[in-house]
Amino acid sequence: MQAASPEPAAELRAAAFAPERSLPVAALLTLSGGFIDAFTWLSLGGVFASSQTGNVVFLGIDVFSGQWQSAAHHLLPFAVFLLGAWVAIRIQAPLRCLMAQIVCLAVVMLLVHRISEPLAILGISFGVALQSASFRRVERWNYLSVTVTGNMLRAIDQFVSVTDRDGSRGGVVMLVLCLMFLCGAAIGGFATTRLGAASLAVPIALSACALLWCRLNRTGHDHG
Repeated sequence: MQAASPEPAAELRAAAFAPERSLPVAALLTLSGGFIDAFTWLSLGGVFASSQTGNVVFLGIDVFSGQWQSAAHHLLPFAVFLLGAWVAIRIQAPLRCLMAQIVCLAVVMLLVHRISEPLAILGISFGVALQSASFRRVERWNYLSVTVTGNMLRAIDQFVSVTDRDGSRGGVVMLVLCLMFLCGAAIGGFATTRLGAASLAVPIALSACALLWCRLNRTGHDHG
């Protein structure tokens, strides 16, 4: 029997460390995710634009208590997030989706005082969904840039279930991303209360840095 070619394994290793899957990019996007959640919660009527778990919880509470207007307030970003994720998965162009997120955030930042809160939330949710559905792997591990629970569980799984050096690396990576989300939320809360809509310049800059990192470090095939 002919031995398997080492080329597929080499290709997998190369893909695992593509710029889009690097820890710096994941850290920047997760920092941005925490910031955006803090911003939307504080300035746009107590709604999460990226972490949809909170919206689902409040949607259930509002529906049960018959507060239909409030329920719609939480349902709309959830639905638009699904739409954005569908578009991102459909087109498979992570860097273009990241650029689209930057555009969405910039438009909301410039027009937030001229448009309604629901419209601003929808713009942010759509942009965040494009980014988060396009960047879901860091090195060899799955992650989410818009939540912390799944990354915490993955960290524990890596430390407990995998005993080799690779498992320890995976656990550390997940813990770093959890810390980035926490820092993003803290910075977002601080900046939003002082700068208002202008604070969106921070996640815009973080996403732009991630985009620049990918562009400068890209080798091989064009994934964007």
